[in-house]
Amino acid sequence: MQTTVMAADPDSEWIDDYAPGEEGTLTGEAVALELHPTGFVLRAAGAAVDFVAHVVLFWAIAIPGVIGLGAALVTEPAAFAALFILTFVVCFVITPMTVETLTKGKSLGKLVVGGRIVRLDGGAIGLRHAAVRAMVGILEFYMFPLFGGTAALVGLLTSRTQRLGDLLAGTYCQYERVSGTVMPLFGIPPQLTEWARVVDVARMPTQLSRRVTQFLAQATSYDPVRRARLAAELAAEAQAFVAPVPPVAPELFLAGLTVVRREREAEALRLERERLAVLQPALRGVPHDFPTRVAD
Repeated sequence: MQTTVMAADPDSEWIDDYAPGEEGTLTGEAVALELHPTGFVLRAAGAAVDFVAHVVLFWAIAIPGVIGLGAALVTEPAAFAALFILTFVVCFVITPMTVETLTKGKSLGKLVVGGRIVRLDGGAIGLRHAAVRAMVGILEFYMFPLFGGTAALVGLLTSRTQRLGDLLAGTYCQYERVSGTVMPLFGIPPQLTEWARVVDVARMPTQLSRRVTQFLAQATSYDPVRRARLAAELAAEAQAFVAPVPPVAPELFLAGLTVVRREREAEALRLERERLAVLQPALRGVPHDFPTRVAD
């Protein structure tokens, strides 16, 4: 079969985003998760949407409620100010805190940009995290004269684009929107047919495996010089997990390696399903001489 490599997204630069040895998010069991933080531009856009939504909500309550009812029934300036402050707290602290808690880290702005606030270990946030973010957000977004400057500065200086509220709460914005493009399947290159039968492939790091897959999907969108350079770099990293290494071009080696790993993993999953199917009678049945209980 001929090797066919198609571009998934010519404009994306995933290869440069996954540096060798880069660590992902670690769970409490020290399991690495491939969770990607939302970029600075998307976070800024989401924050702008949330800001507009909160301001609209504030004036929608303040105009008929505080100004109208307060002017008619309240004569004391202190009482009028208390109503105004209460409305501000409800709209800019309690509302975002409640929304993020109930939706597990979502808000209107995050729905627009495809983000979600999560803990540093990738888990869902709780009321404590949302409360810290909401209260610190008052200082970051509404404190005169910065109006978001503090959040923008801290976000630019942190690797996960965390604002001050995220740093104090132990959270960050995870990017959840993935491409709907289906990766094309290709067979083993004819030059590597015999090699594929005898090659020994060790378990590769997840980051390296993903970088190889992304390169093969986007290879045709690169200029020849960059394509050859990336293929050589990835092949040099992957050779440590392969024996023997075939004497072919780096890109052809990566294509063959990807097919071998895909087919062997598919075969392993098939054998696992067959073994489980054989064990199902013993797993679902009752022990020997154990009476069968009949529900009344």
